Amino acid sequence: MTVAETDGIGEHRLALQSALGDDIVLTDADAMAHYCRDWHGDVTSGAVAVLRPRSTEDVAASVRICRELGLGIVPQGGNTGLVLGAIPDMPERHVVLSLERMNRIRKIDADDFSAVVEAGCILWEMKEAIAEKGMFFPLALGAQGSCRIGGNVSTNAGGINVLRYGMTRELVLGLEVVLPDGSIFDGLSTLRKDNRGVDLKQLFIGAEGTLGIITAVSIKLMPYPDKVATALLGLASLQDAISLYRRARRDCCDLMSAFEFMPPLAFTLAREAMPDLPILIAPDYPAYVLMEISGSGLVDIDDLMQRFLEGVMTDGLVVDGTIAASQAQARNLWLIREGMNEGQARRGSHMRSDISVSLSQLASFVADAEAAILQALPDCISVSYGHVGDGNVHLNVLPPAGLAPDERAERIYRAKTVLNEVVDRYYGSISAEHGIGRLKRPDFDARLPETHRKLLTAVKRAIDPGLMMNPGCQLNFQPKS
Repeated sequence: MTVAETDGIGEHRLALQSALGDDIVLTDADAMAHYCRDWHGDVTSGAVAVLRPRSTEDVAASVRICRELGLGIVPQGGNTGLVLGAIPDMPERHVVLSLERMNRIRKIDADDFSAVVEAGCILWEMKEAIAEKGMFFPLALGAQGSCRIGGNVSTNAGGINVLRYGMTRELVLGLEVVLPDGSIFDGLSTLRKDNRGVDLKQLFIGAEGTLGIITAVSIKLMPYPDKVATALLGLASLQDAISLYRRARRDCCDLMSAFEFMPPLAFTLAREAMPDLPILIAPDYPAYVLMEISGSGLVDIDDLMQRFLEGVMTDGLVVDGTIAASQAQARNLWLIREGMNEGQARRGSHMRSDISVSLSQLASFVADAEAAILQALPDCISVSYGHVGDGNVHLNVLPPAGLAPDERAERIYRAKTVLNEVVDRYYGSISAEHGIGRLKRPDFDARLPETHRKLLTAVKRAIDPGLMMNPGCQLNFQPKS
């Protein structure tokens, strides 16, 4: 960094503090460090300052002063994303704007089956508050104890319940957004039917903060599912898991809330992270399904699960299985799925993917992709798991232990290249639920049809002509010539 750049940062910090106050503006390097590294600690950056507004009006004032100073704004929720969407890549020109202080639940309306919450609400804490009112918000993902609802909306998060409730986009009724000129878009309606032209909130869902800063969300609620049945099943193949899912959709209908697939390696990885984790099924079947059905009211969920499993085991579709006899056992079954991720992290940096293919092609895709990676990188281990009901595969690749950092990085890059080639052959998506961020920007850009590019560029220039909102995320938009 040059002397001029250092002087410029100092001037910008003074201007931010003068306009917003020391309560909002963080400039101490140690205090900012938490906001300038990614969740896994793989990437560390910096920023001119970290802004921590307490209200929508504070956000609007922050945007206006940053616009005057010519600073880019990187919005940040819980900073649990996996694609570097909330990490600045130009420390001398970007500020981080954290929504963590905007964490009020403004309203829960049980009669309307809706709530209005601020963007900084931690997902799990928000769900607990809603549950106390006898209601349920179904978004569920591994980071729900740390992620925040504004980030979930900005990335259109997925999770384990997509097959029943849909992506985050389908759970949002309205938004409040601060736009790049500092004005406030108030669209916090809770109406289910509102056909007055273009649905403007959809522009900001999944935009990863590139068009504006989401400050509050109106969300759709459901009756609390107080009856839940969870089963872990051993199968002869991943193709059988697809057949089982088709059968479960028919027999359990819309009461099925989760249907995850895992390899036998899941148990090894989970035990590496949690040595005392009980395993209630033999760990050597070729494929596993973690299945959950849930409901409320007059439905007998336990009987439904029992009758369904009796039928599929009689027909030979399921080889072995265990049904959770308590909430504690159900939690242990889910800890296998969650512990698998922690176990991978303990083996060091590795290639993480977030692929979507047609459900009917999921099993053949996994087989082809793992074979291609084995051929190209015979010393690496593939770990494929994910959400059967929506065709979402997380195919991760673990390099061998003991490699130098540059060798490890080279393996990760080659694995990603090989995998993306298979994804392209299957006409799949390189991002099912994690977003694009900065990590996947080159791969996204290389696959973007020209008509799509023109539309995205037109929207960006219309709403953010100064290109100040999360610059470098998703696409590198260029100013008009």
